Amino acid sequence: MAGALTARRVLPGFGPTMGLTLFYLSLVVLLPIVALALKTGEIGLARYLDIITGPRVLASFRVTVTAALLATAINAGIGLLLAWNLVRYDFPGKRLLDALIDLPFALPTAVAGIALTALFAPNGWFGAPLAAMGIKIAYTPLGIAIAMAFTSLPFVVRTVQPVLEDVRPEVEEAAASRGARAWQIFRKVIFPTILPAFIAGCTLAFARCLGEFGAVIFIAGNLPEQTEIAALLIFIRLEEYDYPAAAAIASTVLVAALVVLLLANWLQARSQRHSEKTP
Repeated sequence: MAGALTARRVLPGFGPTMGLTLFYLSLVVLLPIVALALKTGEIGLARYLDIITGPRVLASFRVTVTAALLATAINAGIGLLLAWNLVRYDFPGKRLLDALIDLPFALPTAVAGIALTALFAPNGWFGAPLAAMGIKIAYTPLGIAIAMAFTSLPFVVRTVQPVLEDVRPEVEEAAASRGARAWQIFRKVIFPTILPAFIAGCTLAFARCLGEFGAVIFIAGNLPEQTEIAALLIFIRLEEYDYPAAAAIASTVLVAALVVLLLANWLQARSQRHSEKTP
């Protein structure tokens, strides 16, 4: 038995692998976070609160969070439908659609922002007919939400898709044999099973939206207190060499993202425990 376990060890033991993992994680993730925290700590609490409660900063937080919530709501519905169609149906172009889901990961966000701006501008392919109906997308918070939705859609699809593939057909057949309708089967059998993954995907999408920059700045219009996002304001403060203000705003966004992720992990674990207790 020991020989079989040893033969399966392709990588080194726990000590070297964990050490390398922690070293890389500290170098790439923890070190920048610690540097940001130290820079923010140099400001002092009074100065920090004065910065983040300024009218322009609060307005950027409001625009960012509102657009991120709208984008997450869009992706929650569209992402679930996409995952469902990719798992449950065979149709022409399925592989192409499956590959296109990951396009926002591969496409530079600035390129996506330019393309979306060209499409939804008042003279664009989509923007012109919408403008004729009195709907303006580019240079509005709605345009920001669309750009955020484009870059964060894969998080919902790719977290729900593998879990949906693992749902056993026997469970649905058993529910159908007891008289459950299609909507009841989805609501009471399938959705509770995929709920933890669905929560995780929506949370990752929301966290991505909070820090999105490249895809947004071109379509936002960047009007202070109207369409200016927090990431752009951080960039502006850096260009002005106002490093304390940039650090204060960035640390606030970072803390907000961490709180959302921790809350989502708690909800995901609670949902998982509930589903395991349910017979």
